[in-house]
Amino acid sequence: MKRRDVLAFSAAALAAPSVVRAQGTPGARSVLRFVPQADLALLDPVFNTALVTRNHAMMVYDQLYGLDESYEPRPQLVAGHVIEDDGRRWRITLREGITFHDGTPIRAADAIASIARWSQADVLGQNIRAITDEMTVVSDRAFDIRLRKPFPLLAAALAKPSSFCPVMQERFARSPTSTQVTEIVGSGPFRWVANERLAGVRAVYERFAGYVPRDEPASFLAGGKRAMLDRVEWHTLPDASTAASAMQQGEVDWWEQPTPDLLPLLRRNRNLRVEVKDRSGSMSMIRLNHLQPPFDNPAIRRAFLPGIRQADYMTAILGEDRSLWTDRCGFFLPGCPLATEVGLETMDGAPDHARVKRNLEAAGYRGERVVFVVPTDNARLNTMSEIAADMFRRSGVNLDYQPGDWGTIAARVNNRGPLDQGGWSVWCNTIPGIIATSPATQSYLRGPGRTGTYGWPDLPRIEALRDRFMEAQDPAEQKRLAEEMQRQAFEDIPYLPTGGFTQPTAFRADITGMLNGFPLFHNIRRG
Repeated sequence: MKRRDVLAFSAAALAAPSVVRAQGTPGARSVLRFVPQADLALLDPVFNTALVTRNHAMMVYDQLYGLDESYEPRPQLVAGHVIEDDGRRWRITLREGITFHDGTPIRAADAIASIARWSQADVLGQNIRAITDEMTVVSDRAFDIRLRKPFPLLAAALAKPSSFCPVMQERFARSPTSTQVTEIVGSGPFRWVANERLAGVRAVYERFAGYVPRDEPASFLAGGKRAMLDRVEWHTLPDASTAASAMQQGEVDWWEQPTPDLLPLLRRNRNLRVEVKDRSGSMSMIRLNHLQPPFDNPAIRRAFLPGIRQADYMTAILGEDRSLWTDRCGFFLPGCPLATEVGLETMDGAPDHARVKRNLEAAGYRGERVVFVVPTDNARLNTMSEIAADMFRRSGVNLDYQPGDWGTIAARVNNRGPLDQGGWSVWCNTIPGIIATSPATQSYLRGPGRTGTYGWPDLPRIEALRDRFMEAQDPAEQKRLAEEMQRQAFEDIPYLPTGGFTQPTAFRADITGMLNGFPLFHNIRRG
């Protein structure tokens, strides 16, 4: 069955009176059909931090704390906390009446196990783990976190919007981080409908009637997460023309990432709206694997800076509308208080491939094979990869360009092994801009080695500067340290920055209540 046939079949089934009555009729179920950026290949947001996995997980799992629209942490599943012993003990109390999707109560033991698992995988979580003496159950609804030294950012860390801490049942949270949790018994406003999952085609969610929202308005990831939709379907349509046609004909309701060439067509349709909802945007990169030759050599990593013109990457993925992107992007989100232009001069001017080639020769590159893994069914990453591959080839790199589907690539970038054992050398990626506003949360500007994020850089100078930033209280000193970190990053090259951008999204005009930020499905109404 072809993908369009599956979509048509699904639409017909939902129109059948025995399943779902038409929108607008008395007693009708509200259904929303969504086209994600890529197929949902991996379900566990601790095992894998892909953004499509994050978006899925934010539906089915809740957080202890959530960021509001001002990016301030607020209690979510937590009723409140008390900080004692000069900041070294946090007593956290859960809300009454909150349950998992199987009806069992969410307990302090579940929260502790969830924090423990997340803190093994996330680099900020690892910092918390290193200063934690113990986490203990006080009662079914209360638990203590005892720290060796104060950590005022604990609530903010547990409210992270990406590489976040999902609240799982203890039996799942005790799984090692190297093993994916695939049975979804969640804590969020939607439940996973496993028997309707069709790999490469469809994922389905239904409203969890037992979810108890906070008695306050929704605000990004905080407040009252009320599921107004009875059913949400994700339809994987990697071909942009197919997705645009489905939007035009009313077969789908929301397309996460329309391609720039089709934005004018969508804007002309009065039944559709095209808006930027995630105003903090994203930052793009070429991520190099520091565990593998030749990118274990910082001089070879630096050699590519003259080959990068950020405008080339931004134009390719979002067109000529410069209101949507910037080509002055370092390692912090452009426009945020800690953003700086330090080091950007290393990428000024047109790409100079001859200079890159000379740099590589001087740095000792001897033709080592470079495995470039590329998810061809993700339009944005595929486009970026084609530009980067052209740079590598023109610069004399022995490039092994290995295309694949998103699910295969997302799993592969976890592999730290050598190239002949499924390892990799380079891939293109994007990160949420919101995590790059501070060294505390910019997990890709870290250098803890094998305990860090894909690419696993070991950068002791950057780590030392970050530690000093975390201790600094004066904003001017924090700004100075951020500038020093970026200067050092252009020496160490944790990754090659290729720009910052905001992505318009397209949705039907009868959809209301859509919150600002990445795709969130609570608070949304139809018609």
